[in-house]
Amino acid sequence: MQDAAVKNALRIARDSEPRTIQQQIQVCEIPAPPFNESVRGRDIERRFKELRLANVRTDAVGNVIGVRPGAAARPNIVMSAHLDTVFPEGTSVKVTREGNRLKGPGIGDDCRGLAVLLAVIESLNAAHVVTPGTITFVATVGEEGLGDLRGAKALFEEMAGQIDKFVSIDGNGLDIVNVGVGSMRYKVIYQGPGGHSYGNFGIANPIHALGRAIAKISDFEVPASPKTTFNVGRIGGGTSVNSIASEAWMEVDLRSADVGSLKTLDEKLHAAVRSALEEENRRWNYRGRIHVAIETIGNRPGGQTPAQSSIAQTALAVSRSFGFEESLREGSTDANVPMRLNIPAITIGGGGSGSGVHTINEVFDTTDSSQGTERAVLLAIALAR
Repeated sequence: MQDAAVKNALRIARDSEPRTIQQQIQVCEIPAPPFNESVRGRDIERRFKELRLANVRTDAVGNVIGVRPGAAARPNIVMSAHLDTVFPEGTSVKVTREGNRLKGPGIGDDCRGLAVLLAVIESLNAAHVVTPGTITFVATVGEEGLGDLRGAKALFEEMAGQIDKFVSIDGNGLDIVNVGVGSMRYKVIYQGPGGHSYGNFGIANPIHALGRAIAKISDFEVPASPKTTFNVGRIGGGTSVNSIASEAWMEVDLRSADVGSLKTLDEKLHAAVRSALEEENRRWNYRGRIHVAIETIGNRPGGQTPAQSSIAQTALAVSRSFGFEESLREGSTDANVPMRLNIPAITIGGGGSGSGVHTINEVFDTTDSSQGTERAVLLAIALAR
């Protein structure tokens, strides 16, 4: 922090925070629904080119990539933020502002990360900082929900052996995530012949089987440490109130930072689903027998970057240099992928604060948000060596 160019870069980041916030709003008002991030991606690609990054490109899955060469090609640090939101196509993405409060879907998660990513590049360029190693900047697709980290997975396949360190900027605050919470996600579908609720009464009912399964899942006992969770997030099926359904389905999310605990929970889910099927068929003496399909719709790998690793300790040291008393925590982000591959990786917040994440009423408070931008700039410099 005593280096003149570094001091200048931090000053520029601080003084340019109003521009960073404006870019945060501009990016956020470009829709990026699940599996359709291309319009926002083209905007980021344009901005990367205007910032004179090298080899700017959009890869086969939609990740936008640009390189800021250092004095040497290695180490190569990747700094990323994700393009996608959880909101379906047609959601209004207009951002409103009242004082320090910005309100709009995705304004913090992850429009803040994208804005800070751009601010890091701008600050390094304006201060003429030459890093010993190279920094590759990436705006990824598919971080949220059923996107299943497809952008990060594709990135590490394409650049296998070329990435030395990875930092994701995701959301607000000043957290540092070094433990990647893994998840398994399923769509469970019960199917049968269906029929009239009166005329065909006495045959097995997929909705009843679904209810049996949900009841079993709700009774699961899971460890508090390591934290292990389950959730039935969506259900559907049926034709009418006076029809025995021919199909009923649910989507289930299982999570844990511990591989063993997640595996145990996964086995319990499959057993519960099969048991509910057998109970429903047996209840009606196997008349109108139903069957079940279990489709994997998400597999987010878990992993961990050790607390004593160089990247984690550097992030903590950078935070302390600004007076932040930050600790390490768990999360589920793009960094899960390199963690599973044993590549040094963390996720950091982009500063500011917020509420209502993953709702249309999401709020980002810009109070002291420049702290997040400055920290990201210093961390980029510290790691690119």
